[in-house]
Amino acid sequence: MVAEKIKLVAGDTRPQLVLSITDDVTGFPIDLSAPGTSIILKLRKVGVRDIKATLACGKLAGVLTSSGNIDYTGIYAAPGVGGRAFMDWTPGALDTEGEYEGEIEITFADGGIHTIFDTLKFKVRAQY
Repeated sequence: MVAEKIKLVAGDTRPQLVLSITDDVTGFPIDLSAPGTSIILKLRKVGVRDIKATLACGKLAGVLTSSGNIDYTGIYAAPGVGGRAFMDWTPGALDTEGEYEGEIEITFADGGIHTIFDTLKFKVRAQY
């Protein structure tokens, strides 16, 4: 769960967002490595039902350890096994200042969908 808002500036396409996705019940990373498994972030303005942007995520090697380090050894050398993913902002996704929320949705190769319950919070300020 993310406790604070991620602060961004309107019009930017960086920083890259890096995610460590874990199961709420077990605390273990969700394996995203299977071919055909996809991860997206749906972004919308707070209080608005319409989705502003749907952003594809890529898979990253490694697993986030309890000490805050990334372990790339053993099975975690394969992208996605340790529940890690990244997302780049597309042009236009951050074009308007305001408060936003993001929902992570995983579609597995068998067609099953897992939506992460906790949303990401974003605050986008205007450019100078």
